[in-house]
Amino acid sequence: MDTLDGAESGSPIRGSDKAFAAGADIVAMSRMEYAEAFKTDYIGRNWECIRLHRKPIIAAVSGFAMGGGCELAMMCDIVVAADSAVFGQPEIRLGIVPGAGGTQRLPRAVGKSLAMEMCLTGGTITAARAYAAGLVSRVVAAEKVFDEALILARTVASQSSPVAIAIKEAVNRSFESSLAEGLLFERRLFHAGFSLSDQKEGMAAFLARRSPAFTNT
Repeated sequence: MDTLDGAESGSPIRGSDKAFAAGADIVAMSRMEYAEAFKTDYIGRNWECIRLHRKPIIAAVSGFAMGGGCELAMMCDIVVAADSAVFGQPEIRLGIVPGAGGTQRLPRAVGKSLAMEMCLTGGTITAARAYAAGLVSRVVAAEKVFDEALILARTVASQSSPVAIAIKEAVNRSFESSLAEGLLFERRLFHAGFSLSDQKEGMAAFLARRSPAFTNT
């Protein structure tokens, strides 16, 4: 998978009705040696753009999200799944370890036991189970998944951009620091918000009982 539909355009990332993303090229991997994989930083080099993207990214997942497809979905900030979606990390069946976050993001999303089961057996989970485990934020009918994700994306986009970026950074920080450090980081972002024009506009709009007109400044 070389392109990310919607990643830069403000539209949710999506695949086809059959599969969200095919993941890495198994034919190419079957011919690859360690030196090439290591020197080219295979997968990580190209896929880190999702993790490093500052604005919130929403995934609209239909069909299969297997291996790299599941890992791509987990790189996104919000995942909307079709009721037909299926998630899995089948790398063990190929004799290899997941390489784009399957052993790291999955336990953070669904807990150790289910992550171990998925990674060690190569088994799959349904959209309903993914929702129950916390892997996705909502499950909708397959024909509505992109529209629902687009509505969600537009809702986020209508907010103050610098505040949305700060919130994304703060939530991500919660996975990578202690509670005390995370709370301090959050509080400093909260304090910094008082320098924004959008903060003044948002509170003035609330007091005036009108919709805010954010300028992203």
